[in-house]
Amino acid sequence: MIKKFYLIIFFLTAAITARAQHSVDVNVSGLGFLDNREYKAFTERSRTYSGMRTAIDFGLNIDSLNHIIIGINGIHEFGAKPYFLKVDPVAYYKFESHKWLFNAGMFPRKDLLSNYPRAILNDTLMYYRPNVEGLLTRYQTEYGYETLWLDWTSRQTPTDREQFLFGLAGKYLPNPNGPFYLSHYFMLLHDAGPAVSIPGDHIRDNGAAQIRLGYNFGKKTMFDSLAVEAGGMLSLERTRSVSGFQKPLGFVASLYASYHRIAIFDEFYKGQGHDVTYGDAFYRKKIYNRLDIIYTPFLFKHIKGQFVLSLHQSPGQLGDSQQAFRITYDLGRKKLFNFKDDN
Repeated sequence: MIKKFYLIIFFLTAAITARAQHSVDVNVSGLGFLDNREYKAFTERSRTYSGMRTAIDFGLNIDSLNHIIIGINGIHEFGAKPYFLKVDPVAYYKFESHKWLFNAGMFPRKDLLSNYPRAILNDTLMYYRPNVEGLLTRYQTEYGYETLWLDWTSRQTPTDREQFLFGLAGKYLPNPNGPFYLSHYFMLLHDAGPAVSIPGDHIRDNGAAQIRLGYNFGKKTMFDSLAVEAGGMLSLERTRSVSGFQKPLGFVASLYASYHRIAIFDEFYKGQGHDVTYGDAFYRKKIYNRLDIIYTPFLFKHIKGQFVLSLHQSPGQLGDSQQAFRITYDLGRKKLFNFKDDN
C-alpha cells in the first residue's frame, strides 16, 4: 500500500511540473456510517455495517474542459485491524463540457450511478465499492440525460475470474418544465472463468433492467418535494452452454415525499422473483415493500447527517427492519494555485 501511495505522489509531482497546466485544486470528502440490519428473511445479511470512508484527491486542470484527478479513498470499519481495511486509488481523466461528461480510469460512482434502484445495484456498494474502474460517458440536455458505463470488478488471472459490469441509465423529460418524465436503468454482469479452465465451469451473464414513468409535483403541494413513479422490472440470468436467458418480470412503484427535514421513500414490488448478483436480495421475493423514514438533523453547507429507519415487508416476514445513521461531508473543490503558461 505504501508503494502505491508513493507511486501516486510521483505521478502527481510529474504532472504538476509539466508545462501549460492552468491550475491545481483539491477535494476532501467522507462518509461515516452505522447501518444495523435485522433480517429474518435473509439471516446471512442480518448484520451491522459500521465504518468511515475518507477520500482526498488533487485535480490538475489543463483547461476548462480537460482534467486529471489523482488521490485515494480509504475505509476503516470500526473495531477492525489493521486500521485501514482497504485503500482504493483514485486516478482518472475527466472531460466535462456543457453537455458531455467522459471519465476514464478509477473514479467515484457517487452522483454518477448512485441513483440506480437498489433492486439492480444494492446500497452496500457505497460502503465497499465507492469507485467505478473503467469508463463512463454522459450526454445531458434540458430534456434529460443518457449515461453509458463499464466497470471492471475482477481481472482474469490463473485463479481470478474475469468479471465486469456494463450498463445504461437515463431520464427523458418531454417538456423540460413539465411534471412527467421517463427513466430507465440497465446493468449486466459478465462472469467468465479464470485463465486456467475449471471443468464444468461456464460463462454466466446476470443483470436487470427497469423502466419507470414518473410525475414530479414540484412545489404544487404542501410538501417541499413529492414524486411518484411506476413501471416494470426485468432480470436476465444465463449460464452459457447450459441454459438460455431466464427473464423474470415484475411491477415496481415508488413514492418520495419530503417536508423540511423529514422525508419518506416507499418502494413496492410485485411479480416473479429475481436473482440479481449485485441487486438487493429482497427482490427474490414475489412481493416486497420497503418504507424508509428519513430524518436529517444535520444539514450544513458541506455536511449532512441522516437517520434512516427502513421497514421491510415480505411474505411471512413483516417485521424486518434496518436502522442507519450516515454522515457525509464534501468540502468541494478548492483551488490551490495557478500555473503560468510557458508557451
